[in-house]
Amino acid sequence: MVRADPARRPGDGVLTALSARWDGPVVSALESSGQVRIARRCADLADLLATAASGIGTVALVSADLRGLTLSEVARLRAGGVDVIGLSDPGDEATELRLWQLDVRAVLPADASAEELVEAVLTGGGGAHLEDGGDQFVDLGLGIGHVGATESDGPGSPGAAEPPATEAPGVDASPDQPRIETGPAHTVPDADPGVARRGRIIAVWGPAGAPGRTTIAINVAAELALLGRRVLLVDADTYGGAVAQVLSVLDEAPGLIAAARAADQGSLDLPALARLAPELPLGSARPAPRLRLLTGIPKAERWPEIRAAALERVLDVARSLADEVVVDVGFCLEDDEELSYDTLAPRRNQATLTTLEVAHKLLVVGGCDPVLLQRLVRGLQELGSVRSPQPQVVINRARSGPVGGPPERLVTAALTRFAGITPIAYVPDDAPACDAARYSGRVLAEESPDSPTRRAIAELAVAVAGLSSPRPTTRPGGRGLRFRRG
Repeated sequence: MVRADPARRPGDGVLTALSARWDGPVVSALESSGQVRIARRCADLADLLATAASGIGTVALVSADLRGLTLSEVARLRAGGVDVIGLSDPGDEATELRLWQLDVRAVLPADASAEELVEAVLTGGGGAHLEDGGDQFVDLGLGIGHVGATESDGPGSPGAAEPPATEAPGVDASPDQPRIETGPAHTVPDADPGVARRGRIIAVWGPAGAPGRTTIAINVAAELALLGRRVLLVDADTYGGAVAQVLSVLDEAPGLIAAARAADQGSLDLPALARLAPELPLGSARPAPRLRLLTGIPKAERWPEIRAAALERVLDVARSLADEVVVDVGFCLEDDEELSYDTLAPRRNQATLTTLEVAHKLLVVGGCDPVLLQRLVRGLQELGSVRSPQPQVVINRARSGPVGGPPERLVTAALTRFAGITPIAYVPDDAPACDAARYSGRVLAEESPDSPTRRAIAELAVAVAGLSSPRPTTRPGGRGLRFRRG
């Protein structure tokens, strides 16, 4: 899309795509001011997009009932340098809400005065929009109990919601199942209980070669839940998402695709996301750890359904649903998939790049052998060219055989020399424990609580959460609950 000339004033070229009821009055009010020039009155969304792509407009006025208007199209207009202002029917809160959910950052009633319309156009809607990248969130009155709770709110503390029941229908949580004790509530250092906070996004990425990214993401999410955090695990891998399969979740309707579709249509809110990301039972601990799962795409060919703007909206809403949003992303960071003759073609790696851009923490998972370490070094170099947080490297399946000596010393020396970075954690290789957990569809905290792999991941979760309390303890028991959703 051709970008509008930044030297032009917003009023120099206004595009309208309004309903028949309001098109005439709004255009007349703007033209009579003498400060605004109407560049084109578009008949539909396609006409608006084509005109915006030509670069003759700087501001677009759209009505809430414009057919085909989605979050992705609003982002497309904004990427082309066209500010979007929404006009809703007077007194119609539903249409106003939909425009806000489509990320239209300035919304006015269609019967606004000429002065209000002109001011909105000349400022590009700046007087009414939310700040980019901020932590503000439109309060939609959607009533999820823990929304707005501070990070220091532990289970049962004032302002924290009571955890809902997590037993799967038809499954009996018998006393012989493993009981995972979470102990006293953990607090974040320096948390101000008087300040409402939103959750953090923790991206888990790793280069090609199966370094164990999904295993780390799943078990870190489980350990954070055991630490008393409200956790949402998101499978955003557009190449080989496998979180649902690893946890033995039956998922005929992939949650992330449904959430992205709802976000694109402007209908995603907290209750909708909560329905798409149900809580999973984690042993029989009381109070129940709160771990939600938003499953990924069942077939790699469905990656075009995960658009960047829609995924960003999903993750934004997720931050109000959970304290920690752990996102397992794909390995590829290339941004050259846009076809030269179609700069708006879907991009398969945009899910990864978008997640890295909005993440607050980034765990980079690497393997412990010469081939995987070389890929890790190259991957860290690629990360330097994309917008992402400071990477925190985790070496998975750490063992002495492939590197010829103690991995903590040799791998640290190699990464410090070639990548200028020191790993924050080494996860030892315990293949029998990981195989047993994979076979049973459970996390390591349930299947092998005393495994050195599990202990290392638990300590990693404590570090990621910034908690100073000891990690939770476990008492082994019989078989736990298999995660099911049907």
